[in-house]
Amino acid sequence: MLVFFVMAAAHVCGQHVVTVREFIDKGTWVLQKPIATDSVDMYGNKQNFVGGTGKEVQFYINNSMYTPARLTVKGASRYETLVDGKRQSATLALEPGHHEVTLKYTLAAGTVDTVSVVVDARHEVECTTQPLRNYTYQDVVDGLRVTNLLVSADGRYAIVGCRNVQKGGRSNSYSEIVDLHTGRAIREHESFSIEWMPRSAAWFYEDKEGSSRLLRRVDVLTGKNTVIARDVPDGRITMSPTEDYLILSKDERGPVEQGEVYQWLAPDDRKRIYRFRTRLIRYDMATGQSQPLTFGHHSVDLEDISRDGSRLLVSVPRIQLGHRPSTVFDYLTINVRTLAVDTLFCKAAFLGSPRFSPDGKQVLFVGSAEAFDGLGRAKDAGTYSNMYDKQLYVVDLATQHVDCLTRSFHPSVIRAEWSAADGQIYFSANDHDRIGLFAVNVKTKAVRRIDTREEVVREFSLSRAQSVLTYYGVSAMNSVRAYAVNLKNGKSTLLKDCSATLLKDIRLGECRRFAFLSSRGDSIDGRLYLPPGFNPEKKYPMVVNYYGGSTPTSRNFESQYPHPLFASLGYVVYVVNPGGAIGYGQRYSGRHVNTAGRGVAEDIVEGVKAVCRQHPFIDERRIGCIGASYGGFMTQYLLTVTDLFACGVSHAGIANHASYWGCGHWGYSYSEVSMAEKYPWSDPQLFALQSPLFRADKIHTPLLLTHGSSDTNVPVGESIQMFTALKSLGRDVAFVQVRSEDHVIIDYEHRKQWTDVILAWFEKYLKGDGTWWNTLFPERYY
Repeated sequence: MLVFFVMAAAHVCGQHVVTVREFIDKGTWVLQKPIATDSVDMYGNKQNFVGGTGKEVQFYINNSMYTPARLTVKGASRYETLVDGKRQSATLALEPGHHEVTLKYTLAAGTVDTVSVVVDARHEVECTTQPLRNYTYQDVVDGLRVTNLLVSADGRYAIVGCRNVQKGGRSNSYSEIVDLHTGRAIREHESFSIEWMPRSAAWFYEDKEGSSRLLRRVDVLTGKNTVIARDVPDGRITMSPTEDYLILSKDERGPVEQGEVYQWLAPDDRKRIYRFRTRLIRYDMATGQSQPLTFGHHSVDLEDISRDGSRLLVSVPRIQLGHRPSTVFDYLTINVRTLAVDTLFCKAAFLGSPRFSPDGKQVLFVGSAEAFDGLGRAKDAGTYSNMYDKQLYVVDLATQHVDCLTRSFHPSVIRAEWSAADGQIYFSANDHDRIGLFAVNVKTKAVRRIDTREEVVREFSLSRAQSVLTYYGVSAMNSVRAYAVNLKNGKSTLLKDCSATLLKDIRLGECRRFAFLSSRGDSIDGRLYLPPGFNPEKKYPMVVNYYGGSTPTSRNFESQYPHPLFASLGYVVYVVNPGGAIGYGQRYSGRHVNTAGRGVAEDIVEGVKAVCRQHPFIDERRIGCIGASYGGFMTQYLLTVTDLFACGVSHAGIANHASYWGCGHWGYSYSEVSMAEKYPWSDPQLFALQSPLFRADKIHTPLLLTHGSSDTNVPVGESIQMFTALKSLGRDVAFVQVRSEDHVIIDYEHRKQWTDVILAWFEKYLKGDGTWWNTLFPERYY
């Protein structure tokens, strides 16, 4: 039973003292006097147990800062205290968040229950019996979410892949089969990896029978489970649209260097996948016979199969170091029966993701503006376009005529599918800080927006035969939800609402759009997150987040740097998308090319100053900044050009453009985007003087560097170089390495500890209390 809460609060020696007298009643039981077989126990003690009442009660503690605290129980001689399910002594160290306190105690028979709990904390805490609370880190990572959504060929059903993460990191994944007419789940499958049959109202999945690899087909309506293929060879499976054969993409490893002394064959030989090659095999489902389709030194990747099943569309990657781009592709079509090959393009640059049109007479490509000799380049684009700003192209197979469908379309294409139901192309695209869905008429090039209920569409699936589309996504202030859309009438149906459960009883602040006109004449997009219970009369510290590279920092609710979590801890959060981000047009995205931080840093600094001018509730003395990867570089670079920030955080940041160019697994290839036609020897000014390492003496702001020890994208040496430089200069710097993690911190416990490090750093410099930081990293002398 939930009862009302009464408390008395006072400040003692600068601390916060709260007395809890009313609780959530979790149960009462009678404690009877035990039967005595002797007058004393084995130690000679007389029995003093007279019986009474046992009780279990609860209340909650909410706190936005790390705080030492002491719990004192009054009115009970025998009791036990649990905090978040763990037995605790009187002394606590409460991390920011929501804590469940359970008290189990006994009362002697005939006594009045006057039990109370005194919480004596260093910082302000909220003690309550109400479940309403602020957003916490556990809310970011735990719970049930949609992670896959596929619509059936007939548009009637959807596979909804779900993953449920429990506190502590244990998880289970499964699939639901949802009837789109009713919105109800009609079947469930324990496997997460199931796919629709291309034509039938059935799904298929892999299974094992001894050493034999099987494919099983399950009928949606009857649930009948049938083996449709046995002894399937190794390789990734793609089922033909005609359901009569499989294409297997098998990775074969080439010769491996033996011994402790070995030779690299190419810069990419350091990558594990370099010596793997992909071969294609056709498996006939009627006979069980396998036919190798490709052979040679180069990989051959399956891109698509024509709707009639007669042809494959494949790509052959080729490396050309010293040229931009360094990877080009041959695109070929293969007749499945005769193995006759037609070459569509040789060494095609700036192109990818080809798909056959429904009639097989055209091919759809996603590519940058520089593809086809700049056919997709907008009139206001610069000399070099941003290679991550993508367009849609259609190639006629008979005439080789190429058309760009989106030249004047500002959003940047992510993925596209060609509908057989209405002949239109449906695609997702970065649209400012959103990811939306769109449709383009191939004949008129008219683009229309698909009305979606979410600001960030994570994935979509298009029915092969009907005008039905499914998608799932999030928005700035809600978690995952899944939908089906009738493309004829635009009607949208909610299929699964994870957000309703994930955010139950949670207080969130407000998200406001904020844009300003930069000194370069650009409208710089951004947004502000305000803390729950926001009071415009107060002064708040602020955290500024950015990427600064090609991809905008989207309105994603849950991420490695969850903005609502920062806001829940009492920070105003400013997210800015400076010049260079895709989704704002080619002129805007082109500002990323050959600048190495110039201009981008100016946009961020101008944005912070504009936000402060227009929002007096921001404390200008307590502003922190944070970014990762290219954003980590931006943190380091920003601190060399401004003293606006009280502290900074750089995760996996680039300190030296030249060393990253040569040592990062994607170093030289990313430089093709950010430093077009530039090399360390051809433009040392750009590579060196724009590197934070060569400007380290200008950094006077406390800087936290974090890095995964196994990062292959941005090697950990980038943080080591900056750490060494700032230590040599006697500056305030900390370096925290996460063992066995790559570019993104994935492991459940590692991610929690890494997030704590970042929050403790901000608490130290933006809230003026280093207790949490010093608890994590006590001072050591060596």
